[in-house]
Amino acid sequence: MNQEPNIIAAIDIGTTKIVAIVGRKTEEGKLRLLGMEQVPSIGVKRGVVLNIDETVSSIKQVIAKIEQKLNITLTEVFVGIAGQHIKSMRNRAYRFIENGFEINQKDVDQLFDDNYKIPVEAGEKIMHVIPQDYIVDNETGVKNPVGMSGRRLEGNFHIVLGRIASVKNIEKCIHRVALQLNDLILEPLASSKSVLTEEEKEAGVVLVDIGGGTTDVAVFYDGIIRHTAVIPFGGNVVTSDIKEGCSVLYKQAESLKVQFGSAVGDMAREDMVVTIPGVAGWEPKEISFKSLSYIIQARMEEIIDYVLFQIESSGCYDKLGAGIVLTGGGSLLKDLPQLIKFRTGLDVRMGLPDRFIEGNLPEMAHLPNYSTSIGLVLSAMERPKRKIIEPELFGEVEPQKQDINNKSVKREKPKKEKSSYMTGNLFSGLTKKIETIFDEKDVEM
Repeated sequence: MNQEPNIIAAIDIGTTKIVAIVGRKTEEGKLRLLGMEQVPSIGVKRGVVLNIDETVSSIKQVIAKIEQKLNITLTEVFVGIAGQHIKSMRNRAYRFIENGFEINQKDVDQLFDDNYKIPVEAGEKIMHVIPQDYIVDNETGVKNPVGMSGRRLEGNFHIVLGRIASVKNIEKCIHRVALQLNDLILEPLASSKSVLTEEEKEAGVVLVDIGGGTTDVAVFYDGIIRHTAVIPFGGNVVTSDIKEGCSVLYKQAESLKVQFGSAVGDMAREDMVVTIPGVAGWEPKEISFKSLSYIIQARMEEIIDYVLFQIESSGCYDKLGAGIVLTGGGSLLKDLPQLIKFRTGLDVRMGLPDRFIEGNLPEMAHLPNYSTSIGLVLSAMERPKRKIIEPELFGEVEPQKQDINNKSVKREKPKKEKSSYMTGNLFSGLTKKIETIFDEKDVEM
């Protein structure tokens, strides 16, 4: 366990940043946020760990920062998982009731466990099994069948699949920094904990979390999650499009997107341009605000169309009374809610992760960039260790034993560097002045 009672620690391994967050569960069952730290993410692409050593190095840095800040030693963490390898499916399972035709909790648990036995493709593993509703002798829509009389019990389940290799790579990274992995939590589910209300889940809502490398989608109706998906596109592809379309550096493209970009080209001013200074003797370039916005709009429309396809696949499009809740770093793009509302026909609101935590909050807790990070801690409060993920999934890696008092395992501290670096946030430069980005000021035509 971690040193102090009721301490919960989580690590959000994202494409652009790795966030360590620590909170405490109060006696009232609420979350009090103690600290958050982040470092740039190196070695992760589209939510998948591609370089173990670089990812381990980043995790070491962020763990050292938060341990030093809070003066504690972390020994166990919860970790989020996403990436383009995540898939979901529906399954209906059934059992015949033999003990006096009365359904008990054991029958429901056995029906739940049966879902882990269904065949899946080679290299995949069932990660989450989420009950939808039950059917007792053709009586549909039963939420809790315990105590009911019946001969046949059926259940509809939402099943989340992940690639075993990707899961093991995450676990390997955690163990190499001398931490114990309590559980892996699907990031769309985590984000929903921090930004969605129970009323929205009851009415029907879609969570769209636009990150750096992926866009997570979760559909809720009648208080139950109905569909999940991970789209392998995020804010980074928008930046790449600007880089290629405007023939600028990646860093300049990111700054253009943050400071001057819009998701709706028709709303950008035609008489405004921004001048990019030349590099190595090349002449400066003038880029129109409208041309920049049309580049952004084209890519965002593609991402929105993928989201709309997932909504329609869930079969809940006409049941979404609460519309779409938009969160993640990519949601800060100017005029994006208007574009989503136009393309989908659904109401859109911004989701911030600060409504379910109490006490004094750091500035980061008020930004949609950290919805997943805070949601991981909120999700961890409600679950026992490794309840969903089967133990054999982690059987090949032996965790290192730790003795907090004797400190038999020493975590190597990262070397301090004086050089500055970007945090990896999609929109970390919103408050910067234009003059700090480019050598020359904007030119108004």
